[in-house]
Amino acid sequence: MSLPAALLALAVSGGLGAAAAAAADPPRPRTKGAIGIVLLEAPENRMDDPRARIFIVDHVNPGTTFSRRLQITNSSPRRQRVKLYAAAADIRQGRFTFAPGRTQNELTSWIKLNRPAVDVPPHGSSQVTATVRVPEPATKGEQYGVIWAQVSTGRPNARRNIALVNRVGIRVYLDVGPEGEPPSQFRIGEVVPHRLDDGRPSIAATVRNTGERAIDLSGQLTLSDGPSGIRAGPYQVPPGTTLAPDQTGRVTIPLGDRLPDGPWKFQLTLRSGRITHTVSGSLAFPANRGRGRPAALDSSMTTLLALTALMALAGAGTLFVVARRQRPAAR
Repeated sequence: MSLPAALLALAVSGGLGAAAAAAADPPRPRTKGAIGIVLLEAPENRMDDPRARIFIVDHVNPGTTFSRRLQITNSSPRRQRVKLYAAAADIRQGRFTFAPGRTQNELTSWIKLNRPAVDVPPHGSSQVTATVRVPEPATKGEQYGVIWAQVSTGRPNARRNIALVNRVGIRVYLDVGPEGEPPSQFRIGEVVPHRLDDGRPSIAATVRNTGERAIDLSGQLTLSDGPSGIRAGPYQVPPGTTLAPDQTGRVTIPLGDRLPDGPWKFQLTLRSGRITHTVSGSLAFPANRGRGRPAALDSSMTTLLALTALMALAGAGTLFVVARRQRPAAR
């Protein structure tokens, strides 16, 4: 399935419910075109948050009810019957993962669509409304789900026992709690040049989610002061890296296959929503495939990382001392 480039970050066409050929005879050719889904509104307090314009990202108190308008598009020359539903999701190993089929979780039980299905005209669109009713006893913390738009091609029968199912969706990141919204933050760690098996260079950066909300990473990398003073980039960070709180992952950026080994100066900028961080330094790609030496970060960045680590240790020590002081005396 295809979607406009602006929607690729939220499209999850890889989350196919089922896909297979016919059991007794070949399947009919698929209709050209595709369905799409886009979020039409965001909370007023998140208009400056790019994630909230493509995903449902919010923090609410227990007992809150809110709604979001969605638009379903059909780029095919035929009318499409599109089914709509919410299903569970999670974040694992640096990826936003989709539960199979219509698997439910606590969050999806709160989501109701005003229509379970819509008939979208050829090259047309239709709007639906998703209402989220968070109960008073809702579990505190962030939960994940997807609002899916699904089209089935063909129906199982005596000769064809499997139908082709295509779906696209809008991610939902909803945090629930009686206090204010938890902070979002991340830290860029080691930056390492690599050379892939086919000889192409790449750069991998370790990122840790140090906040209390999930992050979706994007950004760009530029190279400068290379051999003969050449520059390269900017190279865009491939989409798809999502980290839950306290998770650590890696962002890998493939580069042009004709880049010389270096040395190079680099600047890497990563962002998630309203948060942006930049690291810079120097590196050289290995002559052969595999991992090269970690980049030498600029002194200001090295100092910042060291101070962050010391503050974390100091905080842990303070908590330990307080805990020791509050422990009642043995009797």
